Amino acid sequence: MPENKFNTNGLTDAEVLIAREKYGLNVSTYKKSNRFLRALIGMVKEPMMILLLAASTIYFISGKTSDGIFLVSAIVLISLISLFQNARSHNALEQLKDIIKPKCKVVRNGIAVEIKTEEIVIGDSLMVEEGTFISADGVIMHSNDFSVNESILTGESMAVSKDKTTEDNKIYQGTTAVGGLAIATVFAIGSDTKLGKIGKSLEAITDEKTPLEVQIGNFVKKMAVAGALVFLVVWAINYFHSYNLYDSLLKALTLAMSILPEEIPIAFTTFMAIGAWRMMKEGIVVKQMKTVETLGSATVICVDKTGTITENKMSLAKIFSLTSGEISSLDALSADEKHLITMAMWASEPIPFDPMEVALHEAYSAIAKKDQRPDFLMVHEYPLSGKPPMMTHIFEDQSGSRIIAAKGAAESIMALAALTAGETKSVLQAIKDFSAAGYRILAVAESRFATKNYPKTQQELPFEFIGLLAFYDPPKKNIASVLEHFYKAGIKVKIITGDNAETTAAIAKQIGFAGYEESISGDALMQLSDKALQVRVADTSLFTRMFPEAKLKIINALKANNEIVAMTGDGVNDGPALKSAHIGIAMGKKGTEIAKQAASLILINDDLSKMVDAIGMGRKIYANLKKAIQFIISIHIPIILTVFIPLALGWIYPNIFSPIHIIFLELIMGPTCSVVYENEPMEQNTMSQKPRPFTTTFFNWKELSTSIIQGLVMTVGTLFMYQFCVYQEYNESLTRTMVFLTLISANVFLTFENRSFYYSIITTIKYKNNLVLMIAGLTIAITALMLYVKPIADFFALEHLNFRQAALSIGIGCISVLWFELVKIGKRNIQPANP
Repeated sequence: MPENKFNTNGLTDAEVLIAREKYGLNVSTYKKSNRFLRALIGMVKEPMMILLLAASTIYFISGKTSDGIFLVSAIVLISLISLFQNARSHNALEQLKDIIKPKCKVVRNGIAVEIKTEEIVIGDSLMVEEGTFISADGVIMHSNDFSVNESILTGESMAVSKDKTTEDNKIYQGTTAVGGLAIATVFAIGSDTKLGKIGKSLEAITDEKTPLEVQIGNFVKKMAVAGALVFLVVWAINYFHSYNLYDSLLKALTLAMSILPEEIPIAFTTFMAIGAWRMMKEGIVVKQMKTVETLGSATVICVDKTGTITENKMSLAKIFSLTSGEISSLDALSADEKHLITMAMWASEPIPFDPMEVALHEAYSAIAKKDQRPDFLMVHEYPLSGKPPMMTHIFEDQSGSRIIAAKGAAESIMALAALTAGETKSVLQAIKDFSAAGYRILAVAESRFATKNYPKTQQELPFEFIGLLAFYDPPKKNIASVLEHFYKAGIKVKIITGDNAETTAAIAKQIGFAGYEESISGDALMQLSDKALQVRVADTSLFTRMFPEAKLKIINALKANNEIVAMTGDGVNDGPALKSAHIGIAMGKKGTEIAKQAASLILINDDLSKMVDAIGMGRKIYANLKKAIQFIISIHIPIILTVFIPLALGWIYPNIFSPIHIIFLELIMGPTCSVVYENEPMEQNTMSQKPRPFTTTFFNWKELSTSIIQGLVMTVGTLFMYQFCVYQEYNESLTRTMVFLTLISANVFLTFENRSFYYSIITTIKYKNNLVLMIAGLTIAITALMLYVKPIADFFALEHLNFRQAALSIGIGCISVLWFELVKIGKRNIQPANP
C-alpha cells in the first residue's frame, strides 16, 4: 500500500493541543441531577424509614429518650449502609459505562490512529468506516460509497448516501455509518454538536425496569400494604384494651416493621450492579441490567463463524487461475496468478478495513513491481449486494485507462461469466477442494466497458471469470473446549454464517461441532412457512449463506419455539438479529459500533469462552440472589409470628419484642443477604444443570414454599422456647432473652444452611467466602455483649443466661434450621449432581 493513503495528513500533535486548549473535550456539559440527593430522597420514601422515624418520635414524646436515640442511631446507620451500597452499585455501573464508550479513528500526522471519542478536537480528520458510531459533527472531505443512518436525529430509518458533493455533505454525532468509508473534518464537538444540543431531552429518558425488578417491587408493595393493614388492626386492638395511645402505636409499629422485607430491593440492586462489575473484570461488558437476569436462562446460542469460531486473521493460502486450471500455492506465482491477485485488490476498498481485503492489499504489495494505486482514482463503485453478494469497482488514471474488477461469492461471479462446460467443471472441482479444507473462497472477475454511461446494476456488466482465491482463517484454539462447556450446560449451539456450506461444515467438523452434517441456506430458509421454519431451526444447527433478513427469521423462529436465544455478531448486517435476540453479544475488538449498540453484552477480547463464563456468572448471580431472598423471607416469618401470635392469642407476655429488638434483627439481616450471599462462589453443579426457565420467579408457590416452611419451623422453635420459659415460670425479660437468642441462633445457622439448597453444610463450609464467617462472628460477638454487658442488656430489656439456658436456646435455633439437611439428602439421592 502507498505510504500516505489519505487525502489529508490531518492535524499535528501540536495543533491538537492548541485545539483542545481552545475548544475543550468532546463531551456534553449539560446539567445532570444530583445522584446523592436523589438517593437520600429515595431513602426517606422507604416504608421502613418512615416507620423508624415514627417509632423514634413516639419514644421521644413518651419520655423514653434512650430508646429514641437508639432508633435515630439505627436510622443513621441504615442510611449510611444504603448510601454505601448505592455508591458501590453506581460506581460499578459507571465503570461499565466508561468501558462501552465507543472509540474512533482520526488521521493525525499522516496516519490513522484510534483514540477515545472525548479526545476528538475541532479540525480533526475523522475516519468513519462501515458500522462506525460517528463521534462528532464534520464535513465530508473524502468518501467511498458512504451511507449513514441518521434516525436518531431525523426519525428516518433508511440509510442516506452522502459524499462531499451532496447538498448535505455533513456527518453528525450519534449517527452510524452503515456502508463504505468517509473522512470528515470535524467542526463541532460535545454540547455544540447537533445531538449535544438536544442532549438534555435524551438524558431525561428513564430506563425501563426489568421483569424481576418489577416482580420484586410488586412483592414489597404488597407486603407494605399488608403491614399497613396489620398496623391498623393491631393498633386498634391494643388501644381499646389499654386506651394508651403511644404504647398501642409502638406495639403496632413493631409488627409493621417485622413484616416489611425492605432488604430485598437493596439486595437486588447490589447483586445486579456488582455482578455486572464482576463480569466486566472478566472481559464481559453488560450494557443492560436485564441481561444479568437472562443469562442463566439461555437455551441456545447462535454464533458466527468468522471471528467467533475462527481467528478472523485472513491469510491468502491457495490460488486457482482459470487459465492454468490448477490449484497452486503462493511460492512461485505465474503472470496469470499475479493478475488474479491484482484484480482482487482493485475490487477491494482503497482503504481496506475488512481482514480479507487487508490480506489482498498486502499480497498485491508483495508481488507488484510498481505500485499503481496512487495513479488510479475510483470513478464508480457498485457496493456489496446480491445473494450471495459481490461488489465491483471502476478505476481510471489520468490517461483514461480503466480497470473494472469484481469479487464475491463464487456462485454470483460464475452466474455472470460465460464459462464453458469444461471451465465450470474445473471451477466447481476447485471450490470443492478448497471447501473440504475449510478455506474461505473468493471469486474474481474483470470487465471491459468503454462508456461512462454505467449500467444501474453491476450484474449488467460483461464479466470474464479470472479465478478463485482461497483464504485460511484458522479455528480458535479453545473453541472445541468452549463447545463442550455449552453442551454440558444444556445449551444448544447453532452456526449462522454468510460463508458456503462446504467450508463451514469443514471447519465445524474440525472443532467437534454437533450437527455439522446437515445445513440450510438463507434462500432455502426464506421459502419456508413460519411453522415449517420453527421445525427446521429446531433440527438444524448449521445455517449458511445467511443475510440479515434470514438471520432475523432464525432468531424469531427460535424465540417462537420458546427458546431463550443468545446471538453473537460483529457486523452491520448482524444488528437486527442482535437486537431481536434475548441476549445480543457483540465482539469488542472486531465488532462494529452498530453491532455494539444493538447488543446487550460485549465480549471485550472477542473470546467466546467468556460467554461460557458469562452464562456461569448469570446462573451464579441468580442462584445467590435466590438464596438471599429466600433467607430474607424465611427469617421474616418467625419475626412476624413471634411478635403477632402472643399478642393475638393473649399470651402472658404479649409484647415479647419492641421496635429496638426488631431493628437490631433487621440490621444483622441486611449485610447477610446483600453482602454475604452476593460474594458466594459458584456451586459445583451450576454448569451441569439445564438452563433455568425464564418464566421462573422467586415469587411463585414452588419457590416460596421452601422459604415459608423453613420460616414456619423456625417459628415453632421460637414459640416452643417461649412456652418452655412460661412453663418454667421465667419472668418476661428472661423469656424474651431466650426467645431472642433462639431467633438470633436460627438466623446464624440459616446463613450457613441456605448457602446451598442441594449440597450439605459440610460441603458449603469449605466454600471460599470469608464474609460469611466475618458477619456470623460479628453477630455472635454483638449478641454476647447484649446478654453479658449489663448496661447493654438493661437497655434491650434482656437478662444474663446461664450455660444451660444459652445452650438450650442455641440448640433449639440450630434444630429449627438444620432439619433441612434431611431434605438435601433426599434431593441428592433423587437427582445426582452430575447426571
